[in-house]
Amino acid sequence: MTLQELYENIGGSYDSVKRILPMDKLIEKFILKFPEDKSFEKLSGAWKGRDGQGMFDGAHMMKGVCANLGLDRLSAAASEIAEEFRPGNTRRLNDAELDRRMEELAALYERTVSGIRGYSTEKAT
Repeated sequence: MTLQELYENIGGSYDSVKRILPMDKLIEKFILKFPEDKSFEKLSGAWKGRDGQGMFDGAHMMKGVCANLGLDRLSAAASEIAEEFRPGNTRRLNDAELDRRMEELAALYERTVSGIRGYSTEKAT
């Protein structure tokens, strides 16, 4: 599998990441580190604890990491959560809708991490 195929499989944008990291070697280096990033873990923990500031912090970090790696759909989902909890913003989503959006984000995250791990395993063999 090529990097471009990986990006297609995980719903990322190879073209977006190429604008930031112009060499495949750099893209591969950083995309393979993505599963180790703790921003989703922070966001998920804050969601379970209903910690608005923690949700903002985790989602905002996740949005930036994902945007830099061309994980546009994941970045957009994290951005929506970050904006919901940005200090000074009024919440628009009720708790049930927030839970639904977080479950969708979690599923997308798991699909992305699974795809990256599969790519890593394939490259190792």
